[in-house]
Parts: sequence; C-alpha cells; structure tokens
Amino acid sequence: MINNVVLVGRITKDPEIKYTSTGIATLAFTVAVDRGIKDNSGERQADFINCVAWRNNAEFLSRYVKKGYMIGVEGRIQTRSYQSQTDNQMRYVTEVVCESVTNLQPRDPNQPQAVNQNYQQNQPRQINNPSYQQNNGFNNYQANYQQQSYSPDSSFEKESFNVDVAEDDLPF
Repeated sequence: MINNVVLVGRITKDPEIKYTSTGIATLAFTVAVDRGIKDNSGERQADFINCVAWRNNAEFLSRYVKKGYMIGVEGRIQTRSYQSQTDNQMRYVTEVVCESVTNLQPRDPNQPQAVNQNYQQNQPRQINNPSYQQNNGFNNYQANYQQQSYSPDSSFEKESFNVDVAEDDLPF
C-alpha cells in the first residue's frame, strides 16, 4: 500500500507550537495549495490542506516559518475521529502527517540566516560537524528526530538569494 503526499504551498498563519503531556512537540497548520486554474470571475483557486507536524518538524516550523511562507511538505494522509466534549458529537478529521518539511521561502539578505531549511524525521545528523548541501540556493539540512536542539556552525558562510516571481505564479 502506498500513502504518500507531496504539497507545495503557502502556510496560512503563523505556526504555534504545542507540547503533549509527555513533552513531545506538535504543530497543526494549514497549507494553501494553488489549483492552477481560475474560476469564472478570474480568481485563482486554492485548496486548504490541514497538516500536523511532530517533534523536530514542529520545532523547525515554529522557528523558521511565518504566515505566507512557501513550504514543501512530504508525508501521509491520516484520518481520525473523536467525540466532541462540547456537544458529544463525533468529529472526523483528515490531515497530512508531515514526515519532511522544507522551507522554500527565499532568504531575505537583510534578515539573519536560518540554517535549518529542511527537516526530515528519521535521518541521522552530526551535531559537531553538520553537513550542508546546496540545492538551488536553499540550504537543505537533515535532522534526526531524537535530537531536540541545533547550534549552527559559526564558520557557515552566509549567502543571499534573489528570485523574481510573477504575480501569476502566486496562489493568492
């Protein structure tokens, strides 16, 4: 069986991290994904996809992503249900559980550089000597989900990246 989802879109609000009673980081968010077509009035259409990130993916999003940022999400679709405590009705939820999150927002040369541009859950990392890959001007960094913090290498060289984006390429 295959259950794999890949999304590229814009996050709809500033991420707010929460922690479970056992201290595991979690973050629920929505990604607006452009459908690539316009409606009868000429407006672009978008789908708003509910997502949930856990552990380092959640911490990464809360630190380095803001409302309107373009992100890439890879994960799986999950359905669940629960009984509402307010009206005792069953609620059904379909969401994407993130296994990898990538910040696709170009860096602003006037802002401090965020080294962690790509988190993937079950990938090893070396704390004392992180390895970096360059991919189209974005830093890709893979982290093991068991690690809770990251200190950037002070010798990492800052770069700037400028992109010309036409209004027709934006989902809003």
